[in-house]
Amino acid sequence: MIRRLCVVAFLALSACGADGAFTPDGLPGRSAMAEDVDGLLVGHRLMEAGEYELALRAYFRSMAEQGPTVDALTAIGSANLRLGRLGQAEQMLQRAIALDPNFVPALNNLGVVKIERREWGQAAHLFRNAFALDSGRSEEIRQNLRLALANLEDSGYTEENNDNFALVRRGNGRFLLLATP
Repeated sequence: MIRRLCVVAFLALSACGADGAFTPDGLPGRSAMAEDVDGLLVGHRLMEAGEYELALRAYFRSMAEQGPTVDALTAIGSANLRLGRLGQAEQMLQRAIALDPNFVPALNNLGVVKIERREWGQAAHLFRNAFALDSGRSEEIRQNLRLALANLEDSGYTEENNDNFALVRRGNGRFLLLATP
């Protein structure tokens, strides 16, 4: 009797996956419900909740399952942007744009990275493209374009500023730039 209970318990446990979930075919592995979950959707909800690190994990999981899609690459870039990882964000967003040069969210988010880096000309170019592809429907892209253009025009360099510097040689190929009154 005890032997039969042990065998039944063993068979019941063998039908569970590694995470303890029952699999319909009785083989160890992920449950059918876990496979139905879209990593991008989960990641988007985590981003809305301000859980950027968890969203990043969900996006990577989605990319591992579906491959490097433009949506997944853009989402990963956006999460990295929110985490302040500008280099990683730029890399992922450029990969997304390489897959689809007309993907408006990737263009807009790469423009935001360029704004964070004070690269106003590149930001304005990206926002112009995103604005044109979006047909001007997005107020966010319009505001980003205005910001980039305003900062591009207000770069702080004028003709009068350029004459107030002197280059002084310090020896061995070293030079010092001095502001003159």
